[in-house]
Amino acid sequence: MRIAEFSPGEQAPRSRRDRALASARLLNEIVDGHLESMRQLPPELREPYAEHLAELVLVAQAYRHYAAGWISRRELHRRARAALRRMDEPNGLAPMQFVDGE
Repeated sequence: MRIAEFSPGEQAPRSRRDRALASARLLNEIVDGHLESMRQLPPELREPYAEHLAELVLVAQAYRHYAAGWISRRELHRRARAALRRMDEPNGLAPMQFVDGE
């Protein structure tokens, strides 16, 4: 069964893999940079802020999975769009909805 655009164990072309890993690193750096500022927030704002940072961590993880060839570009985009939708929820983040394959 092919999960991604290439066979299991096969690496994505170097430039695509490198770009995906660079994106994951950038997202992790953003999260790391914002962790300190989260401590300065009032307690009632910390949880939604932490939830948004957690969503960014999940997107970074999806980029790493794409770089490893475990998911397709379509799945990467689906996960990123789902994270953005959850972060756009008017009352904070809605509970994560897991479907088969996640």
